[in-house]
Amino acid sequence: MKAVVQRVSQASVSVSGNVIGRIERGMLVLLGLHRDDTTTDTEWMVMKLLALRVFEDADGKMNRSVSDIGGGVLIVSQFTLLGDTKKGTRPSFTDAMPPEQAKIAYEEFMKKLRAATSLRVEEGEFAAMMQVALVNDGPVTILLDSRKT
Repeated sequence: MKAVVQRVSQASVSVSGNVIGRIERGMLVLLGLHRDDTTTDTEWMVMKLLALRVFEDADGKMNRSVSDIGGGVLIVSQFTLLGDTKKGTRPSFTDAMPPEQAKIAYEEFMKKLRAATSLRVEEGEFAAMMQVALVNDGPVTILLDSRKT
């Protein structure tokens, strides 16, 4: 499982011009599912996201998590994070989880995330063409990969 985590002052996701998810201060997470991801990957990612210290404390150091600040989390599924460009210039998506399996895994991820926190958790629409808007705060952008733990 891969994630691009961006610390944001605001973020939203729209489908067909309609905003379906919006947060203020918090994290925008672009989430990609690998074909071999398991429940262990899901649990690792949920815990890592909620504990990741990317928000500044009173001394200006990144010592606070989204949980510590009571921020929001916006999850956007993005299979293109699994794109492989080693050969040629057109990405191969053979490492991405097949759509039918990925939908189930994504829904399980969202269920576990919501169960693990009382924070505001918003999401995009799985497999939809989405427009994501954000104001990256910092900028702070972190890459997470459950396979590189």
